[in-house]
Amino acid sequence: MRSLALLYLLALAAPAHAAAPEQNYLGLRDRYIVKFSKAKESDEVYKQHDAALKEMAGALRGLVGPVTIKGLPAEGRSNVDTLFKDDIGFGHLDGLAFASEGGKTRAVVTTTALLKHWLREHRDDGVPQETGAAIKSERFYYHAIEDAAFAKYAELPVTKPASASAAVAVLGLRGNGDLKGPPDEIDVVAIKDDKVFFIATSDAVKTAEIPACQKVWKQMMARKTPQDAMAREDQAMDAYTKCFAKEAPSQSWFAAAVKKAQSQLDLLPLR
Repeated sequence: MRSLALLYLLALAAPAHAAAPEQNYLGLRDRYIVKFSKAKESDEVYKQHDAALKEMAGALRGLVGPVTIKGLPAEGRSNVDTLFKDDIGFGHLDGLAFASEGGKTRAVVTTTALLKHWLREHRDDGVPQETGAAIKSERFYYHAIEDAAFAKYAELPVTKPASASAAVAVLGLRGNGDLKGPPDEIDVVAIKDDKVFFIATSDAVKTAEIPACQKVWKQMMARKTPQDAMAREDQAMDAYTKCFAKEAPSQSWFAAAVKKAQSQLDLLPLR
């Protein structure tokens, strides 16, 4: 009986022990958020903030392990770039961030445990809670790595590496203003074992307006309801991007977009 009881206690303890490294990191992060969100801005506070981000990056390297992404720096920084709650960009995905010179290509590597925790934290932002749905969601790409908003225009059918449990590619447009126009960013997410890889490339491929979808946009904007102009534009944008996703595979540029997405997937250490 004692042996069975001991085994039972060990079984209960195992999941908690497995999550301990992530919990240690999250505890560190949350303590710093409390500290800096209460602090008065000063040069000294900013210096301490930079040191805190470096400490968090060190903790993340211990969680994620060595990462080699072709064409990107060997050492990543913290993708959480602010610990001040009121800052724009607060709440980015916890992970190691990498960027090419000029920032045209950015990547984040995290763990499945940190991703699931992040999804729970962003439930109220409309981010799906199931991982497979989340990495196909516009809301995920909006909140995970950039301060700028993101509009998803289409999914790109990439071939999943045999070693990966999931691989998703989306075509979209990112910016702080009008998000209607030819999409130029390809974002790819892949999951292998307990690692999650996210790579985004802007100016990735030349696309073009689709006349049928432009017609849908104009029809929606010409409607008298809803009377609120912003709500009407939101509805028009939703109809426009749905049309774009449907029509994109028949466009002359679509094969090049899929090829570019596959090439981004191939940069990741998934083999």
